[in-house]
Amino acid sequence: MPKDIEPRLLRAFTAVADELHFTRAATRLYVAQQALSRDIRRLERELGAELFVRTTRQVTLTAEGQRLLPYARRVLEAQEELTAAFGGGRAGAGRPLVVDVSAPVSTGSAVLAEARGRVAPDVELVAHFHSGLTGAAAELLAGRLDVSFGRVGGLDPAVLARLEHQLIRYERMAVVLRQDHPLAELPEVPLEALAGETLYAAAGNAATAEWTDLAAQLFAGRGIVMAEPFPQIEGVEEFTRVVAKRRWSVLASSVFIAMPGAVLRPLTAPIPLSPVSLVWRRGLRHPGLDALREAAASLGAAEGWLATPPGTWLPSPEAEEAGEAGEPLTAPRARG
Repeated sequence: MPKDIEPRLLRAFTAVADELHFTRAATRLYVAQQALSRDIRRLERELGAELFVRTTRQVTLTAEGQRLLPYARRVLEAQEELTAAFGGGRAGAGRPLVVDVSAPVSTGSAVLAEARGRVAPDVELVAHFHSGLTGAAAELLAGRLDVSFGRVGGLDPAVLARLEHQLIRYERMAVVLRQDHPLAELPEVPLEALAGETLYAAAGNAATAEWTDLAAQLFAGRGIVMAEPFPQIEGVEEFTRVVAKRRWSVLASSVFIAMPGAVLRPLTAPIPLSPVSLVWRRGLRHPGLDALREAAASLGAAEGWLATPPGTWLPSPEAEEAGEAGEPLTAPRARG
């Protein structure tokens, strides 16, 4: 057993283990496939173990590869934390930063646009559009995304422990109504007026589990019914089509796409807020990340993104965390 193994070799190994495909892993690491294959062969020689079974149709981990994987992840996480603590700088700065903004109209999109004006011309910030932080978190940990936005309170604690995050905004929640809906004439919709209504809140979409959890807390004890699980809807056009066809009312954020034949109305009494955080892989260092954090703080200060008006509601655990910080926020109702 060698005394030292280069982190590059472990990084190559985890990329192939995640993708189970050498071409995709090489693309993810911005290296040639031949170089990646050489690194895997070298690691196998140094360990004296075969790590992958390769056929013309698939790549799978051997038992030794499965045994190595958790050790490799821990070593790489420790190396990233060491670089962040003592490197003082910009590990990975030469590659594009892949930023999930969820949707073209979103808090993430606004932050990304502001951040692009703050970076040097040679720093590239590439937008991706994943629906939901739960799904994006898996992509972050696998290295296919670098940064995302969303509600961290709904994530698995074990997943959240491997990420870093910065609360940047409390988005006011809203409801999307058909133009002919009786409540569409109101400038704001009291939550009690939705009693007996059925609202779509992405139930059945595992990638947006944190949003469905927030909705379940908000609906509890108020007589609001959650629409039954529905397959994940991909893209703005398809979402608009499905919502119109099924004549759904939709739980949304006030930062939302315009939908033909529908209106967006803020919710009130109480005023429900959706916490949005900027989230990145623990130990990540990149000038683009610095620019995103600065942009979020700047926009937040200018536009009051972290303001909590009287009569505010937050989901759990965010309500408890905010209460510990001294903010007068309404706790979620008991389920019933």
